Amino acid sequence: MREESKKNTLKLVDMECDYLTVDFFRKLPQDGDKGGSPTHSVFDRYSDSYLKRIGTIVPAYVNMVCSTLRNSIPKSIVCCQVREAKRSLPDHFFTELGSRETKQLSKLLDEDPAVMERRTSLAKRLELYRSAQAEIDAVAWAK
Repeated sequence: MREESKKNTLKLVDMECDYLTVDFFRKLPQDGDKGGSPTHSVFDRYSDSYLKRIGTIVPAYVNMVCSTLRNSIPKSIVCCQVREAKRSLPDHFFTELGSRETKQLSKLLDEDPAVMERRTSLAKRLELYRSAQAEIDAVAWAK
């Protein structure tokens, strides 16, 4: 289960890495978009103010990704492990149970004599209480 959990975790990290692309940085607002001169050359596009803006956005994005991964990775791991356990545990149980001899199985299924005696005693007591309740109800309704 560890390997599948590791694969899913790496897949989550890859998805987050793929989300931020070069297009993200190209679409950042330019100085020209804020009312400046829209006729900047390609080299002016990467001015100090533009790079500073990128510098402030990237850490915020990294923090957001870390927060998302902190929440998603445990869910992914539990999902993998629970899914695998639900699939494999019944097989393991039946294999273990089937490998035992008939005598061992019957011993496992037999009720403990003390428990059987106690259950029988309680069932008789319950029947006695019910019949007493029926007699009390009959007398109470007769008045």
